[in-house]
Amino acid sequence: MKTTPTIIAVVCLLTALAGCNGKVGTIQPPGPGKELLTVDFQQDQVLRYKFVSTRKIIRDWGATGEAAEKSGAKPDTFHDSMEMIVAYQPVEVNPYGLTKVKVTIESIEVKRSQDTGQRPKNSKDAIKTLAGKSYTLNVQPNGSIEDYSELDRLIKQAGEKAFRRNSRQGRIKEPDMIGDFVAGQWFLWDSISSIEKPAKGLSVGQTWPSKLSVPAPFVMLKARNVDYTLAEIRQTEKGRLAVIKGSYSPADARPKDWPVPYTGSFQTSGRFGLFRRFKILQLKGSGTELFNIDKGRVEQSTQNYRMEVSASLLFPLPGTNPHVTVDQKLTMQLLGG
Repeated sequence: MKTTPTIIAVVCLLTALAGCNGKVGTIQPPGPGKELLTVDFQQDQVLRYKFVSTRKIIRDWGATGEAAEKSGAKPDTFHDSMEMIVAYQPVEVNPYGLTKVKVTIESIEVKRSQDTGQRPKNSKDAIKTLAGKSYTLNVQPNGSIEDYSELDRLIKQAGEKAFRRNSRQGRIKEPDMIGDFVAGQWFLWDSISSIEKPAKGLSVGQTWPSKLSVPAPFVMLKARNVDYTLAEIRQTEKGRLAVIKGSYSPADARPKDWPVPYTGSFQTSGRFGLFRRFKILQLKGSGTELFNIDKGRVEQSTQNYRMEVSASLLFPLPGTNPHVTVDQKLTMQLLGG
């Protein structure tokens, strides 16, 4: 979209972003101090990103008094990590409308520690079944995705693979990192697509709200609020970089159109098989994204947050109050380019 550096092209883009049917020239380019942020694709140019999700988990049974003496339970520390390479290949480029993008999950690796002090090791995680799979997205210039159906189908396929086969004890779900995959793919251009009036452009210091998912080591379909801020514009050899800061807090509700990997009732296995009714007590963190204004793409991003969660037990024990602390980090890095 920035490949045609004429005023008419910019005005056409603004008209498309604003959803107007007026004649060329009825909408003016952003004024002084304003930047137009659009997601751009070049024909035959494949963008390849490395996504990494890591977290440190502290599980505390919260036993006190006599219960603590009997159980001898102490806090446990675990580590999870997922790393994947994903390629985005434009199939049909439309600078002022929908661009069709083929997304290929080239590789996925998962590591998960078992007990305190043990090093992470390879894990048989359901999300690894998506390695080599592809799906398509139709992306608007403002970064919003028109149709999530193929991505949603892949997420549900991975969800089905998370369950044990032929279990006599009913449906039992193994630990997985599907939520981490969702956090990377479903919300890839969230900072851009959540701008309320993109055609007006952004000025340094401007803020706008959105919501992001909360990947967790247990089943907890929650959301976090994010307040984005255009912190600064950096001049670099690669082009002008918009530095977008984000701050996180717990959200009251999770949007209903977000993907749900699992359906029906089931039990969970692993570290949190006995835990139930997870409730976020506190969630706080921040992130930074570098968005190339001239090339219309994310160069890199980092999200960090700490989450404190309370839980109950499947079989309640007097004097116990389970508590989980999650230190989460999500990164994305453009490879090459």
